[in-house]
Amino acid sequence: MRPSSSQALSGLRRARLNISDRLQSVCSRSRPGGARWRSTNPAALSSSKKPYYITTPIFYVNDAPHIGHFYTMVLGDVLKRWQQLKGNKAFLLTGTDEHGSKVQRAAEKKGVNIKEFCDTNSNKFRDLAAAGGILNDAFMRTTDPQHKEAVSEFWLQLKHALPEHLGLYKGTHKGWYAVSDECFYPESMVRMGILPQTGKKTMVSVETGSEVEWVEEETWFFPLTKYKNRLLKFYDENPHWITPGHRLNEVRQWVKDNLQDLSITRPASRLSWGIPDPEDDSQTIYVWVDALVNYITQAGYGSKWHSRSKDMGIWPADMQIVGKDILRFHAIYWPALLMALGLPPPRHLLCHNHWTMSNQKMSKSVGNVVNPFFALQRWDVDTLRYYLMRNAGLSRDMSYSNQQIGVVYTKELQANMGNLLYRITRSKLKERWSLVEVMRDFRDGKIHAMAKTYTGTKYRSLDEYLTDCPAEYCERLDHCHTSGALLELFRLLTETNRYISDTAPWKLAKEAGPKSRMLLHLVIYNAAEALRITAILLQPIMPTKAGLMLDELGVAPDRRTIEYAVFGKDSLYGVDLSMDDPSDPSGRMNKWKSIFPPMPDAEGCNKKLMKRLKIAFSDITTNPRNQLADYMVMELRFGRQQAAEMLEQMVAVKQAAAQQTADETPNETAK
Repeated sequence: MRPSSSQALSGLRRARLNISDRLQSVCSRSRPGGARWRSTNPAALSSSKKPYYITTPIFYVNDAPHIGHFYTMVLGDVLKRWQQLKGNKAFLLTGTDEHGSKVQRAAEKKGVNIKEFCDTNSNKFRDLAAAGGILNDAFMRTTDPQHKEAVSEFWLQLKHALPEHLGLYKGTHKGWYAVSDECFYPESMVRMGILPQTGKKTMVSVETGSEVEWVEEETWFFPLTKYKNRLLKFYDENPHWITPGHRLNEVRQWVKDNLQDLSITRPASRLSWGIPDPEDDSQTIYVWVDALVNYITQAGYGSKWHSRSKDMGIWPADMQIVGKDILRFHAIYWPALLMALGLPPPRHLLCHNHWTMSNQKMSKSVGNVVNPFFALQRWDVDTLRYYLMRNAGLSRDMSYSNQQIGVVYTKELQANMGNLLYRITRSKLKERWSLVEVMRDFRDGKIHAMAKTYTGTKYRSLDEYLTDCPAEYCERLDHCHTSGALLELFRLLTETNRYISDTAPWKLAKEAGPKSRMLLHLVIYNAAEALRITAILLQPIMPTKAGLMLDELGVAPDRRTIEYAVFGKDSLYGVDLSMDDPSDPSGRMNKWKSIFPPMPDAEGCNKKLMKRLKIAFSDITTNPRNQLADYMVMELRFGRQQAAEMLEQMVAVKQAAAQQTADETPNETAK
């Protein structure tokens, strides 16, 4: 039996709300005015007076891009496209961080000019954004003159515009400094350790494992401890400021236990590659102050505005995406610096975890760093985007695996999504139907009338998924939970494949009479709706393939927004399959392959499974994609482990029956 909705679907499904109301509530919220932000639904809220402003971290150019950089870019791009799908204006900023000790040392090691070194590596990140289909509206470089002007203005404001006890002061800094992290650590945050790359015994950061060195130098300080109470009050008043929530607890604890005044310059004699103190070129501004200011540089700070006003461009940011290793800089230093100048902090921080390879941290010395350009060539842009968003983790590290990508591609994209598209839009010559005719019957009310007479039957079993899954998807993506959102579409498509198997439209197509024909149209309509809604919702994640699917269904370009991702909302789509060349049956497969082409890497991942499915499901269907789709229904109903055990039992029964038949069949010699 199919599980009940309370078993198969969770969360809001139990609310039994009307789907259009749900989608309006979940996907079209607007942020009320006011400086204090208490939203529990951060990604859905933005000011109507400016675009929804999303930032990624600016990426350090000491080395080439890796898969973690690309993941962050894609996440920002998905959130931007999601806002646009909902009819909101959105602005995405990414770029490169080009100053600091690491860059200086990396260029010196290669024996090249530092600026040329930065230009080369910055272009790699720009090229990666273009290759990955990232719709960034700006690409900020900290070596840009506009940014240098903004940093100098920010610095002078900190130095001269604040009361004496809240502004900058000069002193001698003594502490443990990590070049790779570009920051100092208090005594409580360092320990003796061993560097895994060299085996060297040295002092390291407890937090990152990076080597630290003792440094004593005269610098300028920002009195961060003076802002301790204001920071703690801000966290208390904005308990949902960081996603996931447990990260705010970590930040709050750090502020309570480890807060020290922040050294925000370095002697130019040690660090010359950076933005100098505009009043004292013997000091170089701390790279993290330099980097953080980029977010307001893009908003016009230093060029169009200099203090809090009604028009601060696109600031404050609505969503700032950061990795867990740089959360402290964005959640403590950044809001404190902004508070000092009376500027509003970003409205929300989204903190993600890191990517690993075989559950091991990626490292150049180990040789397991994934080159995103190679990955894009191997898997295709949309496939890689889908995998990264599907495996995205906000509370756990994420494991990158080419084998797993192959499994995901074959099972979820080819067998689940692609196979359903093929079954609905590419019907066989003798069992043809037309979406044009189906939609004509829908507009005439015939399908609705037929559906009423079959309430409670297998022909209506898809209804709850068609109404609940889209709303659940919106709710999850509004909370930046991309993997949970994609799980909802996976459920919808899997249940639709089950629905097709249970209702067997190819049999209805062979039966004579208007009743069978109308029942056929009811089935095809429901399945087509599942595909249409899925393709609309997939556009932020798989923009190219989702667009091709909508083209295949005949959905008009102006009917691909969130308001149409509702069961029964669009009555004007459809394609006439009679236009296909009946003498060329291969044309159907070629069109399907253009969206979900075979990939050698993906095929190799499932050879053993496909052999088992061929044995187990041979009496049900001989189509390998249908066999895999049926198996995925088992996984959804019973869980992966139980489904695998059931498959082995089915194979054993079939093999035993085959052996018994062979034993009972006399050979020619005996005859």
